[in-house]
Amino acid sequence: MSASSRGSSGYQITGLIERVTFLSEETGFCVLQVKAEGHRDLVTVVGSAPTVSAGEWLTAEGDWVVDKDHGRQLKAFQLRTMPPNTREGMEKYLGSGMVKGIGPVYAKKLIARFGEELFEVIEKTPNSLEQVEGIGPKRKLKIAQAWSDQRAIRDIMLFLHAHGVGTSRAVRIHKMYGAEAIEKVRKNPYVLAEDIPGIGFKTSDEVAQKLGIPRDSVYRACAGLRHVLLEATQDGHCALPGAGLLAKAVQLLEIAEPVVEQALSQMVTKGDFVFERIGTEDLVFLPHLARAEREIAQRIVQLSRSIPAFPTVDFDRAVVWCEERTGKHLAASQREALGEVLGHRLSVITGGPGVGKTTLVRSLITILQAKKVRCLLCAPTGRAAKRLTESTGAEAKTIHRLLEVQAGTGRFARNESNPLDCDLLIVDESSMVDVPLMSHLLRALPSRAGLILVGDVDQLPSVGPGNVLSDIIDSGTVPVVRLTEVFRQAAESHIVTTAHRIKNGEMPETLGKGESDFYFLGRTEPDAIRDLVIELVARRIPQKFGLDAIADVQVLCPMNRGSVGVRELNERLQGVLNPLRAGEPEIERFGYRFRVRDKVIQTENDYDKEVFNGDIGQIVSIDLVEREIMIRYDKRLVAYDFGELDEISPAYAISIHKSQGSEFPVVVIPLAMQQYMLLERNLIYTGITRGKRLVMVVGEPKALRIAIRKNNTRLRHSGLQDRLRRFAETNPRLTEPSG
Repeated sequence: MSASSRGSSGYQITGLIERVTFLSEETGFCVLQVKAEGHRDLVTVVGSAPTVSAGEWLTAEGDWVVDKDHGRQLKAFQLRTMPPNTREGMEKYLGSGMVKGIGPVYAKKLIARFGEELFEVIEKTPNSLEQVEGIGPKRKLKIAQAWSDQRAIRDIMLFLHAHGVGTSRAVRIHKMYGAEAIEKVRKNPYVLAEDIPGIGFKTSDEVAQKLGIPRDSVYRACAGLRHVLLEATQDGHCALPGAGLLAKAVQLLEIAEPVVEQALSQMVTKGDFVFERIGTEDLVFLPHLARAEREIAQRIVQLSRSIPAFPTVDFDRAVVWCEERTGKHLAASQREALGEVLGHRLSVITGGPGVGKTTLVRSLITILQAKKVRCLLCAPTGRAAKRLTESTGAEAKTIHRLLEVQAGTGRFARNESNPLDCDLLIVDESSMVDVPLMSHLLRALPSRAGLILVGDVDQLPSVGPGNVLSDIIDSGTVPVVRLTEVFRQAAESHIVTTAHRIKNGEMPETLGKGESDFYFLGRTEPDAIRDLVIELVARRIPQKFGLDAIADVQVLCPMNRGSVGVRELNERLQGVLNPLRAGEPEIERFGYRFRVRDKVIQTENDYDKEVFNGDIGQIVSIDLVEREIMIRYDKRLVAYDFGELDEISPAYAISIHKSQGSEFPVVVIPLAMQQYMLLERNLIYTGITRGKRLVMVVGEPKALRIAIRKNNTRLRHSGLQDRLRRFAETNPRLTEPSG
């Protein structure tokens, strides 16, 4: 049928896809240039397809329209594609980068050697590929594996599209479930929301509906309840009150409450949920979080009730010797704190910036190492661990690396049966440690070792569930050293003095007049705030201080959305700081455009790559043939397949939450009333304390006043504090370390 033929429901064209001008992997919307039968010029076709590539054979049915910007095009309501079976189509298909390891050069060579039989050769006799110059055993295996993966991913795409789901996560689904992906999703479509980043309950629920799961079934209600509780952990909760959980699930599912009540009862009976009375509340936990809280409480109380494991120290002589060795004089408050820490098996050291936490830790390590005490140091993030190493002179690792996280599974090799090799474990930035990670850390602590938790309890709590450091301190069950004296050198910094004023609920003493390392630049309109932030980052700060705008300056935002949010500022800063250069590749995935030199942030833990949530790196190369991006994290190069780019996002601007545990030479913070719901004292305090050399807050004075005044940190539902007190009541005496 020619392109001018009209079917019963529209015009139909057939032809070769010459070029894919645009493809949204989220929605499947595409713009295609087609060499259509019966047409001299290329035909523009717009429509939606689960997957489409140059070189494929297309049948499209739709209506002709004239777009005011792009001219005549076929607006298709149905697109069907078939794998290419001509030399021209096959060469375009392979040359488009659909198969890793084959670009335009190798596509031409392979077609010249095998012709129309090429696809069959790749699938059935891949060893024959080595007959082509430049293809050795390694590239041959890569091509064969990529071909197999591509077919599986295509099947997943077609399955998802048939059930009303966008296909951008197909690579992730294939990586997670392998060849069993479709079968697994058919069996339980709700696993998509739990396992695949970017797929929410609504999407997986739509798949479930299309697979025939009734809306008012107990099965669906169980999935909804689990989703609500999992979502609560994303907000920092370890549990939810039973009544609140029911109400949220009824609202989400839009079904009768008795069905949800039946589902909740069933999940508690089966052990999928744990129902406990904590204080005055009836809370519902996911089992692993209830178990983790109990383990933390039991181990913390046992440690705090045990006799110190350190050797005897002549304290006065040790302090004098330490001061001579480190060149750091200890103030009376630090000497008192040091004696307190040495006198206990477990202790917490807390305090704001400039109060000497690092000096205290360094002195402690110096004295104990001289006594042959084996000390291990760790922190939640790579940046925090690196800073701890630099400040103490002792090697520090991330908690994940210390516990020897295993690629693929995410499990830790260090545990009760394979404990850490140390006499003392020091955990810095411990306010960032959530309940699951703290339980793993305590499991790996040797039975006779001591533990010191160091952190600023006034900062934001962990991103993950729980409020561990605060709960341990507030329980009153462990020795706590609070450092409050701001030392002279630190007191000369307006960053430090401003942070302490904000912590105490006071406005900054100076708003940055004259020479200062802290400035508040007032603007009243969000657009004016945004424009000044861009001007400061791109021009003023680099010119005045001789700094690199990408490497040295970090924008920290209270929220992601809005004109002064992370997304908007990233897009604009990328355009100014790293515009696309002629001849350089750019790849668009998951709503972001990625370019060489872009600063990016890892947004989830990837145990295979050993890259963790919050790690910041820079793109050093984009390979369209191998379909991968290479990112440098410090000195490590890490490869990402294009389908894995939902793990990263641009990092010219990041949220203040994501900045925890990091320090940057320069920090710029936009503040506006549009962020009202998220403005709180500990948020602003955390943001300001991330800056080392210069902090600039740009925004509305009213927004700053509101943030400082709001100290009602959101309640996190948890049982840890209550469990700590109960364990302490039943274990009141000091004991010898076991083992």
